Amino acid sequence: MKRTLRTRQGQGATQEDIVGILPLQDAVLYPNTVIPLAIVKAPGILLVEEALKAGKRIGLVALRSRDVEEPGPDDMYRVGTLGTIQKMLKVPDGTLRCIVAGSNVFSIDEYTQVTPYFAARFAILPDVTKQTEELTALQRNLAGLFQRLLTFLPQAPRELEMEVNNIQDPNLLASFVASTMRLDIDDRQSVLEERNTEKRLRRLTFLLTKELEVVQLGHKIQADIQNEMEKNQRDFYLRQQLRAIQEELGEVDPQQAEANELRKKIDEAKMPEVVQTAANRELERLAKVPQASPEYSVIRSYLDWLIQIPWAVTTPDTIDIPAARAILDEDHYDLEKIKDRIVEYLAVGKLRKKMSGPILCFVGPPGVGKTSLGQSIAKAMGRKFARLSVGGVRDESEIRGHRRTYIGSMPGTIVRALRDAGTINPVIMIDEIDKVGGDYRGDPQSALLEVLDPEQNNTFRDHYLDVPLDLSQVLFVCTANQLETISGPLRDRLEIIQLSGYTDLEKMQICKRYLVPKQRLANGLRESQVQVSDPALRAVIHEYTREAGVRNLEREIGTIFRKVARRIAEEPRYKARVKPEDILGYLSRPKYYNEVKKRVAAIGIATGLAYTPVGGDILFIEATAMPGSGKLTLTGQLGDVMKESATTAVSFLRSRSSELGLADDWFAKHDLHIHVPAGATPKDGPSAGIAIATSIVSLLTKRKVNAEVAMTGELTLTGQVLPIGGFKEKVLGAKRAGITTIIMPSYNEADLEDVPEEVRSAMTFHPVDELSQVFTIALGLPIIVPVALVRTRSATPKPRPVARKRSARR
Repeated sequence: MKRTLRTRQGQGATQEDIVGILPLQDAVLYPNTVIPLAIVKAPGILLVEEALKAGKRIGLVALRSRDVEEPGPDDMYRVGTLGTIQKMLKVPDGTLRCIVAGSNVFSIDEYTQVTPYFAARFAILPDVTKQTEELTALQRNLAGLFQRLLTFLPQAPRELEMEVNNIQDPNLLASFVASTMRLDIDDRQSVLEERNTEKRLRRLTFLLTKELEVVQLGHKIQADIQNEMEKNQRDFYLRQQLRAIQEELGEVDPQQAEANELRKKIDEAKMPEVVQTAANRELERLAKVPQASPEYSVIRSYLDWLIQIPWAVTTPDTIDIPAARAILDEDHYDLEKIKDRIVEYLAVGKLRKKMSGPILCFVGPPGVGKTSLGQSIAKAMGRKFARLSVGGVRDESEIRGHRRTYIGSMPGTIVRALRDAGTINPVIMIDEIDKVGGDYRGDPQSALLEVLDPEQNNTFRDHYLDVPLDLSQVLFVCTANQLETISGPLRDRLEIIQLSGYTDLEKMQICKRYLVPKQRLANGLRESQVQVSDPALRAVIHEYTREAGVRNLEREIGTIFRKVARRIAEEPRYKARVKPEDILGYLSRPKYYNEVKKRVAAIGIATGLAYTPVGGDILFIEATAMPGSGKLTLTGQLGDVMKESATTAVSFLRSRSSELGLADDWFAKHDLHIHVPAGATPKDGPSAGIAIATSIVSLLTKRKVNAEVAMTGELTLTGQVLPIGGFKEKVLGAKRAGITTIIMPSYNEADLEDVPEEVRSAMTFHPVDELSQVFTIALGLPIIVPVALVRTRSATPKPRPVARKRSARR
């Protein structure tokens, strides 16, 4: 800080007690010592030049802070040292290099000028020295400490030790030690300002002791590091010698041999560059870790996984479209639309020379061949097949793997599937994707988003491997029983292909072509030893199974063959010819009967159709009334939507009391109870609306519902019949139950094309628009309703666009 001061020249100041002041940056000059200076600022250069010309001394005062650019009087200490310029050298750049010798310590009384350089009136501060034994002891102790400090400074010149031994004057010793020690500017200045010799020596002893402790600690640290380095170098040298000796003797270090083997396998795996870098880095760590260390087994397991992944192993695609169709026909009966879609998928991949695009997801009841379709796709392409069952998986780490910080960690199922397949481009089937759950451990469906997205899975990162893994060459195929439990973002990445249940004719063909030969072989039988007639197979299909798929049917056939195998094992010459009358002996009593006629033999009962995740089925709706106050009771574990359908049906019928021949207050004086049997099974959906209304009208009119009729359709408050979902599955379920007539919404007429021909030809379908038409067909009861409520329909119904199907509805 630059300040302008009022000088006192002319008021008694003389040239003898005024001296020019040179500020020192981060330095202190002591008496009887010399200091080299580099003077770069103009005021200092002018001061030195004038002092040399006049043969005068200058005052050297330390700055309080080295960061001050333009110092003022307040920025300098008040105590400094008078110095004599012994030598000066002018540098070509205009700056000065000089050597200054210190003489006396002075204090500044008053600054007399600040420009062009500082000048001040001063007073000499003499040393206060009292020769005592304590002073002598302090002098010797200080010299000894300084000599000890020099022993830890090998770069210090040995002349310093000789010099300190020759100094007898305590003041000179103090100046010498203070000038050679590494001290802060505050400590240096405190030593200079202390004029009592004894106190100055004590101060220096304290500072020197502290410095000695720091130097000793640094020397100890350096020695420890040096010893560790020498030990490592010694160990390395001994290992090299041991390796040379072992090579001469024909022996190999087991750990080194293992590392060499791993390095060879890493090179042979042809990993991507970033993966190979990570593998080599872990291999270097492995070489430094003792085999007894737990870390050794962790690193070794990690390297084994990296080596086992088939980074560069691919299976060439051999896509022959006619051959692929032949394989699908050989492995699966019917399923024409699904086969056509698969063949189209393969054809596009063949033309693009890259199997990419939407992820196929087969959705349908259990046992209809979803998993075997994935196997057929792999067979048609000539690829390896791997199956992942993710049903019940709730931990995200099952998909992405566990981090290596956990004990027993391992990669996820995707990496393990690649390892098992042995190629980087297998067909991986993710089975039961609709049964993946989520909890506090994460959401596995969210982890599958990256796996099943062709735009992202080329850099899939497993938590265990922690390196990018390219899944873009993998063909993923998924299966599910229902879509409702699959999250929206995941469903958006899938192309849904619906598989319906099989008809009796299809089951018959599947039995003859696949199930019977398969179970005969599985039970060690020959065709000449056991044969099953067609009527016997029909009996098993009708009386012992009632399912959309053929899984239970295969079990029943297996039961028959096992009993035959036991008989042949007892009597080797026995031959079985299974007929319908023999089925009872093999499978005991039938499990299913045609109970429709019995169940609807009473009034107030109607047959509805249901769509479940395991296929279509029928359900019976029962209604009864008793005197009361108009209360409606609903039982059978019904969902909210189905309860609303029942309420809608009752409200519509109450509005038509007169047309039903009822008193206006009949509903107000009677309680209605609607029950849907199989109460342990939850039921929901709007499609039972017309069946509920029909059961109530049957009760009110005392007319029985036609036992051959089943119905499905959503009912509105105006009596209109709206479309439903799962039509094909419901029709197949009705056919299995022995129903011959279906009442359906006219909006669903277009869905009849999806129903197999043999089913359409064996059943009668009645499209309806309004509830009165339902009553006419099911009860033979014409109900007169306002004309405005009935939509005009032509004599021959035309197929209408079908509304979006509602899945999992009854």
